[in-house]
Amino acid sequence: EVQLVESGGGLVQAGGSLRLSCAASGFTFDDYAIGWFRQAPGKEREGVSCISSSDGSTYYADSVKGRFTISSDNAKNTVYLQMNSLKPEDTAVYYCAAKDYGCGGEYDYWGQGTQVTVSS
Repeated sequence: EVQLVESGGGLVQAGGSLRLSCAASGFTFDDYAIGWFRQAPGKEREGVSCISSSDGSTYYADSVKGRFTISSDNAKNTVYLQMNSLKPEDTAVYYCAAKDYGCGGEYDYWGQGTQVTVSS
């Protein structure tokens, strides 16, 4: 059974930083992708970033490019999202999700989410 557990959310002032973690277990496929998504109240869920296990390629939404960095520690089966220069509009519940064969398409497994709140 695939399980994803997010941690690292919290309250931070604008301009501050947070690092989210996504601990993954139960993977059976060789080529997978881990994505970070977020959903703010009253807004649709949006993709933030993704990393592919096959070649380490990464993807970032335009709204976070240059501020967020995704990385993985395969020994710990954990994917991180380093978030710098946070803005109030980054406030949302952040979810990590997993699928096979690259970042595009629908994700099959989701974590429970972690709240990120950025105060102005």
